[in-house]
Amino acid sequence: MKIGLVGASGYTGGELLRLIDHHPSFEAVTISAHSNAGEFITTLHPQLSQYAGKMFSALDVKALNACDLVFLALPHGQSAAVVSQLSQDLPIIDLGADYRLADQDAWKKYYGGDHAGTWTYGLPELNGQREQIKASKRIANPGCYATAIALASAPILDVVQASDIVVVAASGTTGAGRSAKVSLLGSEVMGSLSSYKFGGVHQHTPEIEQALSHVSGKNVKISFTPVLAPMPRGILATVTAVLSENISQDNLREMFNKYFDSSEFVSLLVKDQMPRTSSLTGSNYVHLQCAIDTHTNRVVVSVAIDNLGKGAAGQAIQNANLIMGLDESAGLLVKGLGV
Repeated sequence: MKIGLVGASGYTGGELLRLIDHHPSFEAVTISAHSNAGEFITTLHPQLSQYAGKMFSALDVKALNACDLVFLALPHGQSAAVVSQLSQDLPIIDLGADYRLADQDAWKKYYGGDHAGTWTYGLPELNGQREQIKASKRIANPGCYATAIALASAPILDVVQASDIVVVAASGTTGAGRSAKVSLLGSEVMGSLSSYKFGGVHQHTPEIEQALSHVSGKNVKISFTPVLAPMPRGILATVTAVLSENISQDNLREMFNKYFDSSEFVSLLVKDQMPRTSSLTGSNYVHLQCAIDTHTNRVVVSVAIDNLGKGAAGQAIQNANLIMGLDESAGLLVKGLGV
């Protein structure tokens, strides 16, 4: 299948190129990057030696419309302008936020500008979502934090106070994109942790609440504090919520195992083993651990993903597999590095 990629110069774009190259059915034939058009791909992605001699192109609508599927890996607010130029029948996976939110007011509050619309939300492991994705041609790929937090929270919504979920999550610097920022310099980040966009203002907040409210039928509210971690990639999130009924530790584990029984990429680790970001680097997998804090009557869930894998490019490939009628795990079975 011929694949087009718009916004290929960023970290997510590079990870998409790597995964497409290893995919048994996909071939990247149109690789565009507006500000880097004319540059060699390996200048920005030296790890991708298989693309040696190839250059980023400028946006070519005709070439994209000739593809079987297109990935958009653009900054938030830029996808809609490209989509308006493409064929209505062309399958598209948007890795930006443009089509994630149903609420226009939420879009204006957290992103600003015009609301582009709403596409099928691409998190297959949420109850009922896999079948919706299979029946769609336009997919809004979830945000990285949203992926980790939604997967950690979904199995417990029936037994906790869903209107009061507290999350603290740390992410590597690639989550902020490739644009040069003083706060992301190595000398600023190394040996240091810092919170940012806390107090309910992080843009993934309404996305998480929307996704969890949709699958549970409850009014889900989260208090989310993101943390910048001194590492290139990975997310580790801790989700806590007050229990609304009495359950045992074994009951809790059974709930997670049952919820993700048909999910290839999500694993509840054995007791006493904790999720680690390094275990997921380069993969599309999710590691979870859960416990009941009897002292405060709360459920505590720890979750780790690779923000560029399951949090972005890996999940986009997974969604592409579903809408193109392929095996969901095609090209994605490589495990994490572990170091």
